[in-house]
Amino acid sequence: TRHEFRLLQALLAQPERVFSREQLLDALGVPADAGYERNIDSHIKSVRAKLRQVAPQAEPIQTHRGLGYSYSPKSA
Repeated sequence: TRHEFRLLQALLAQPERVFSREQLLDALGVPADAGYERNIDSHIKSVRAKLRQVAPQAEPIQTHRGLGYSYSPKSA
């Protein structure tokens, strides 16, 4: 989807950087105050599922509890 693509694009642009949900919402063009913070989790889940179809052993999107998400090319 458009949101999944933009989310992945933001993560790939700065590998190893931990993005908060608010920062990822900004990357999607959705205002952080709109109450959609938890939707990021759903989009991350979808992106991970699609990446597993291509590379089943890889887990390139890391969760940082209480902080957010990052992309790690070492895990790809």
